[in-house]
Amino acid sequence: MLESFQNAFKIKELRNRIFFTLFILVIYRLGGHVPTPGIDAASLKAFFESQAGTLFGLYDLFVGGAFQKATVFALGIMPYISASIILQLLTPVVPYLQKLHKEGEEGRRKITQYTRYGTVLIAAMQAWGTAIYLQSINLQTGVAVVPNPGIGFVALTVLTFTSGTIFIMWLGEQITERGIGNGISLIIFIGIIARLVPAIIDEVQLVFEGVRGIVTEALIVAFLVAVIAAIVLVTRAQRRIPVQYAKRVVGRRIYGGQTTHLPLSVNTAGVIPIIFAQSIMFAPSTLSSFFPNNEFVATVVSYFDPTAVTYNIVYAGVIIFFAYFYTAIVINPIELADNMKKQGGFIPGIRPGRKTADYIDKTLTRITLPGAIFFAIIAILPNLLIRYANVTYYFGGTSILIVVGVALDTLQQMESHLIMRHYDGFLKKGRIKGRSM
Repeated sequence: MLESFQNAFKIKELRNRIFFTLFILVIYRLGGHVPTPGIDAASLKAFFESQAGTLFGLYDLFVGGAFQKATVFALGIMPYISASIILQLLTPVVPYLQKLHKEGEEGRRKITQYTRYGTVLIAAMQAWGTAIYLQSINLQTGVAVVPNPGIGFVALTVLTFTSGTIFIMWLGEQITERGIGNGISLIIFIGIIARLVPAIIDEVQLVFEGVRGIVTEALIVAFLVAVIAAIVLVTRAQRRIPVQYAKRVVGRRIYGGQTTHLPLSVNTAGVIPIIFAQSIMFAPSTLSSFFPNNEFVATVVSYFDPTAVTYNIVYAGVIIFFAYFYTAIVINPIELADNMKKQGGFIPGIRPGRKTADYIDKTLTRITLPGAIFFAIIAILPNLLIRYANVTYYFGGTSILIVVGVALDTLQQMESHLIMRHYDGFLKKGRIKGRSM
């Protein structure tokens, strides 16, 4: 592993890409500490300490703590993520977007441009709503988060937050084009990792203060390593369907006659189902902050406490539902079968066309279930540890999946550069391979 990293820095192009990526990430982290004018940062921090289990706390996780500090990067890259998801959901149902999707590179550029426009619109709307909400926050001590509210504060906040999101979007695109890895994913990744150092310091303090024993801490670390290893195995797991291409004679040349495979991932939807499900599950606690003295709301929220059995059952069910829903959006078996048929490919023993589409759909349905159940368990695992083992688990399921997924994707890109130049990858016996199921 160390030798592979040394080899990575021997290649000038790869070395430049790595340093460029690190430079952009440093800029992003610095921007996360530039405050927005007109906000009392100390009062806002005190307010967010009481909002850890709401949508505000989830949003702040993805932007590396910039939201609770109300910095110029407070909205982070989430408006871009929202716009991308909306475009993905609309593509199968809007004929114009379907046409663009089939046009190849030129069509993807158009969709990317529409995603940027959507990002600006969503960021402006979120910035306006955030500015209005910040003006309404008053602590129990009577101190206002915004000392001087008004149209001037709202306009300045909307301009600042929206500009910050656009700049972050540009930074992410620069990493994707000139750096290493997916820029948008790395920005979310670094925001989560930024909280790792304070968490490690807290754990060390618990050991030195005698609150937690060394053996207990070692078991927690070993358990975390085992969970990460399991996530890596399932994330890379694939069901490889053999595909045979018939021979075709064009002039004096023979094309086809090859045997390959169609890789279907166990985790096609990625971390999207958990993000959707977590947003829904945090909705009751978020609404309760707007109705603090309502008994009915308080009763409903009690059933959605993260340590409650009902919460975890519903949470797991919603994750499984969104796993199937998003997989159906991302992969179209009919389109796959048609493309395969046009290229002269077929699955041995399966008729081309409709039968092939049905076979792919059936296989996808079967392999999605174990993957969805596994990630549902990972998502509710921190809540179960808190309830039954009285152990505070720093990384939530969403955080672990994002960190592991982005790390694997970045390592794969680095490995491809190494192998192209005849260096060994990060695994001595070959590339990072998906496991077949």
